Amino acid sequence: MNVYQALAVAALTLHLVWILWVILGWLVTRNRPWLRWFHLLSLVYSILIEILLWPCPLTFAEQWFQVRAGVQPYQESFLLHYLEALVYPSVSQTLLTWCAVAVCVFILGLYGMRFRRRRIAGW
Repeated sequence: MNVYQALAVAALTLHLVWILWVILGWLVTRNRPWLRWFHLLSLVYSILIEILLWPCPLTFAEQWFQVRAGVQPYQESFLLHYLEALVYPSVSQTLLTWCAVAVCVFILGLYGMRFRRRRIAGW
């Protein structure tokens, strides 16, 4: 494995960590205002990048490193390339996008419920 392949794997790993942060970050933000606001911004950014079809910087970095390593990079989105291949073999990009957005909106709803009960939850 050369340096560029290792960097492509590092970008993939960082991408997976980001996805875990977006999905599970709400579990560690209670009584941590800075972390809570960072997670809320992460959710909004993730929704926008999915809906507006912005290129993800982590996908771009991974593909750039793959090209430098002599590996043919994938052309579709990160979600379609990795998650569809593992879990959803015949699901459209649109469905995956809306499912990802729905998860983020659901988590924002959890924050909304937490905000309403801020005195009990320690907001």
